[in-house]
Amino acid sequence: MTETVVHLLRHGEVDNPQGILYGRRDGFHLSELGRRMAQRVAEQIGERDIVHLVSSPLERAQETASPLAAARGLEVHLDERVIESANDFEGLSFKKPFRTLIRPSVFTRLYNPLRPSWGEPYDEIAARMMAAIHDARAAAEGHEAVVVSHQLPIWTTRLHAEHRSYLHNPRSRQCTLCSLTSFHFVDDRLVAVGYSEPAGDLIPAKDRKAPFSSGGSRE
Repeated sequence: MTETVVHLLRHGEVDNPQGILYGRRDGFHLSELGRRMAQRVAEQIGERDIVHLVSSPLERAQETASPLAAARGLEVHLDERVIESANDFEGLSFKKPFRTLIRPSVFTRLYNPLRPSWGEPYDEIAARMMAAIHDARAAAEGHEAVVVSHQLPIWTTRLHAEHRSYLHNPRSRQCTLCSLTSFHFVDDRLVAVGYSEPAGDLIPAKDRKAPFSSGGSRE
């Protein structure tokens, strides 16, 4: 039997003082604190048996992967399958979320939280993420792999793996900044899912349960 671990690493804090739901938009980079978080992750897990490193193509994910790639001497493989989920509200400011949610153009899209009606279906997110995870497992067989992704895809995949309902409060997601959601395999069979926060001491209290990162300041 061969044991392999695939860690899903959420990116660090983003420079986003306006609270924009940035989704798949270009131009959103890690804040100074976010870069420190990424470096902390590399320091905490850089000595582990990580032989394969994958990242979402979005800048914030690649920037999170970079210190770990340097620590392990690994190439970062970009994979569109682990990109942020599509969302109809991309580009809107959620700095004052209630004010945004009561807009008619937003509120009328919230009729089906099980799918969800305002974005990429959860089943499709889980399917593409699981395909990427299994490819990472095969590439790192007998060792460990890290896949840098985003909060909703990671949390959706965990719900799928644990056979739990997709219906949830975004603030209840156990997937904070630079956290690791770890999928443990024996051969190709998933046997356990773990969670840890290697940069947890750097996370501002207000961001621990935020659905997306709105930290940082424009430089």
